[in-house]
Amino acid sequence: MTTEAKVGAFVLACSAILAFAVVYLLNAQFRSGTLPFRTYLQYAGGLEPGAQVLFGGVNVGEVKAVRPWSSDPTRIEILFEVTKGTPLNEKSVAKLGLVSIMNSAALSISTGSNDAKRLPPGSTVRSEEAASLDEIAGKMATVADNADALIKQAQGELDGISHDARGVLTNLNNMTGEPNQQRVEMILNRIDGLLASEGPKIDRLSNQLLALTQHADGAIENVNGTVSELRAPARQNLAELQQTLQEAHVLLENMQAIVRANHYKMDDTVENLRVATDNLAQLTDALKQRPWSLIRIKPANERKVPR
Repeated sequence: MTTEAKVGAFVLACSAILAFAVVYLLNAQFRSGTLPFRTYLQYAGGLEPGAQVLFGGVNVGEVKAVRPWSSDPTRIEILFEVTKGTPLNEKSVAKLGLVSIMNSAALSISTGSNDAKRLPPGSTVRSEEAASLDEIAGKMATVADNADALIKQAQGELDGISHDARGVLTNLNNMTGEPNQQRVEMILNRIDGLLASEGPKIDRLSNQLLALTQHADGAIENVNGTVSELRAPARQNLAELQQTLQEAHVLLENMQAIVRANHYKMDDTVENLRVATDNLAQLTDALKQRPWSLIRIKPANERKVPR
């Protein structure tokens, strides 16, 4: 091998090593800007590695793996990464979603709550099952069956309504037939004749009612005037009665004050009357025993007993 070939091989080897180093550094830098998380679903139809991860509808990462969960085969384990600073929290919920109708499936995560605790890298995000196409088709089939039953029921009810409508139309035709029209015309003619013959009487009654109304208005005005005339004296009498009651109330208060002020004098007077009553009782007893005391000033000497 010539020297030029050796130099060329060395340059190519150095270039390959440099390119590998650059790619490795770029991948390391990219990976250092993402954080891993996981979630579990029972149905992950159409979700594949590389699918978008949407946080509140914003693309924040991608799905890394979609596989059956070894601990529970009935659930699908989904590994994904999101960019640093994505505020995944304990209230965030992951579910199967779509970016648009034309695009493939994506992993949609709700924004949760600002007050909820932030999830650390490697945590499991709560999940919520989305309705699958089979479930939607089953529900649509159920709705279609119910719609058929409702249509049949509505047709039966419409038939009954149509029958009733035909009966009503038949009755209307019978009512508006030629015999009934003649009867109606006869009744109208009689009403016209009655109005023509009784019109003057009706006018006279109307005039009498009008005159009676006018007299009633006059009587009401007279009553109002009488009430107005009697109202002023009645008010004056009530005012005088109220003043008299107030004066009587003041007099009673004065008498109570006098009685309270002379209460001790009344007690002395009662005591003197009691003493006078006692003295009078003693005088009465003395007069009963010695009635001559009313005539004699001095009592008679007592008689001596003879010896």
